[in-house]
Amino acid sequence: MKIFCTGASGYIGGSVAAHLVAAGHQVTGLVRSPEKAEAVRARGIQPLLGTLDDGEVLTQAAWAADIVVNAASADHRDAVVALLDALSGSGKPLIHTSGSSIVGTRARGERTDAVFDEDTPVTPSPARAARVALNEFILSYRDEGCRPVIVCPSLIYGIGHGAGRDSVQVPLLIKLARKRGNAAHAGPGENIWSNVHIDDLVTLYALAIEKAPAGSFYFAENGENSMREACVAINRMLGFAGPPTAMSIQEAAAEWGEGTTEDTMASNSRVRAKRARDELGWQPKARGLIEEIEQECYRE
Repeated sequence: MKIFCTGASGYIGGSVAAHLVAAGHQVTGLVRSPEKAEAVRARGIQPLLGTLDDGEVLTQAAWAADIVVNAASADHRDAVVALLDALSGSGKPLIHTSGSSIVGTRARGERTDAVFDEDTPVTPSPARAARVALNEFILSYRDEGCRPVIVCPSLIYGIGHGAGRDSVQVPLLIKLARKRGNAAHAGPGENIWSNVHIDDLVTLYALAIEKAPAGSFYFAENGENSMREACVAINRMLGFAGPPTAMSIQEAAAEWGEGTTEDTMASNSRVRAKRARDELGWQPKARGLIEEIEQECYRE
């Protein structure tokens, strides 16, 4: 089938696109530069130069495709509108990528106990209210003759399959540990994130493309760990003695920025992928986060 993928040079989109190419599909990927075009072409993806602000480019590409995967941004409303309007009445699927920070709690490194599945009501923080509203808008197009589906990953780890090799949180922690000579977390580091390996995530996208009903929403996770647990594993992997360091929120913000610190590195995001398992038969099989850090890809 013909598949149009935004974010094709990135971590999620590049991995999904590579998986679909390997499955025999013809994939066109939106890229922003000639350099990125060459990077995706080398992986069997036909590049299309443009940005999420190029509504006509998105419209034409969606018309020409059998399937659209939006993995470039969880928050770009205009791009979503262009894609959905192009697909309206066609019966074709749009697989949109959100993120589990929609249930995040600004806990400054402290643990919270709230756990969400797809049926749990969400009252988002002000920083994520627009994303939750956009998700609801996307799913409303199930009544407009297309097949909108949202995949909502938690913390993703592992090496990407495409041009974008690195995820966000774990590489940030490793980079900071190398800089300081010791891993460090924001506050006490007891905040917990659910997580999912990129290998398992791409299989969820493939299942969503194949059989997810219109209007479906799926969390993606296969376990959870605190940021402190991740930092302990990073110290072991790098051979640093002693426990990780607890940074103040101000110190962490100086390293990662206030928004990334408050809404990601110091927050909780605990979800359960109930529907992905029950409705799609998704069976994640990859190594857990701690094992992956200590023994596998991050040793490089």
